[in-house]
Amino acid sequence: MLKLGVIGTGAISHHFIEAAHTSGEYQLVAIYSRKLETAATFASRYQNIQLFDQLEVFFKSSFDLVYIASPNSLHFAQAKAALSAGKHVILEKPAVTQPQEWFDLIQTAEKNNCFIFEAARNYHEKAFTTIKNFLADKQVLGADFNYAKYSSKMPDLLTGQTPNVFSDRFAGGALMDLGIYPLYAAVRLFGKANDATYHAQQLDNSIDLNGDGILFYPDYQVHIKAGKNITSNLPCEIYTTDGTLTLNTIEHIRSAIFTDHQGNQVQLPIQQAPHTMTEEVAAFAHMIQQPDLNLYQTWLYDAGSVHELLYTMRQTAGIRFEAEK
Repeated sequence: MLKLGVIGTGAISHHFIEAAHTSGEYQLVAIYSRKLETAATFASRYQNIQLFDQLEVFFKSSFDLVYIASPNSLHFAQAKAALSAGKHVILEKPAVTQPQEWFDLIQTAEKNNCFIFEAARNYHEKAFTTIKNFLADKQVLGADFNYAKYSSKMPDLLTGQTPNVFSDRFAGGALMDLGIYPLYAAVRLFGKANDATYHAQQLDNSIDLNGDGILFYPDYQVHIKAGKNITSNLPCEIYTTDGTLTLNTIEHIRSAIFTDHQGNQVQLPIQQAPHTMTEEVAAFAHMIQQPDLNLYQTWLYDAGSVHELLYTMRQTAGIRFEAEK
């Protein structure tokens, strides 16, 4: 049983803890927040939890790994401190704001004999293994991947507030928050693209509300759509010389159907996990308890590829975070 600490008291942390406890591999033991009362409110649904409002003291407490779901711009410093204290780290996506931060965390993890993971949940879905195996003998011609969902924070934005997810100070935006899912899917299935571009509808602080990107591979392109002020109900498609593979969505996939050019259909054997985070929490626990270092290096490399693409796409759109201005 892995003893779990948590930084971040938003709804996503509750979702992660639910999946972690359901897996039977984790036990929540500690929560950090800048205010003890916030930590206490968050912890009220759990039992026997230590509460902290000082990070240094938190990292000295007795737990094995920490799940970090604080605002994006705080991830790097908090993760580096955790690794330096000998804790394994699960960083909610996006793990970092620049690729070099990811490579720095990898070095810190290696130095302290710790694991570092990015919690990009769709990357660990078994559905993508099924899809990749199906595509193995096919010539890919391109793909359209999207994830656009109207944000619960839009009403606040429309009244003149700046929620964290739309803040340049906290490295927000549609690409960082939702566009990362299509990017992980593309890297998981096709490898790292040679280049990328992104065009977006942006706020005055440069943060994107929605946008369209292109990943350039040697023989085809993958189109990416991300949005937080719009909702897309479109499926995702992968085009091949033999036909089209249609996915109901790019994360928590429940359906993948291949239709050839004659209209014949094959349904892939996809079994949707009971919880959106079930497969990633199981993957992280298994890696810590029964390490497969070759697979782990693949995870690290693919995450690095995603963050290099994210950074390139931000630069082409002129998205600048406060720390970069």
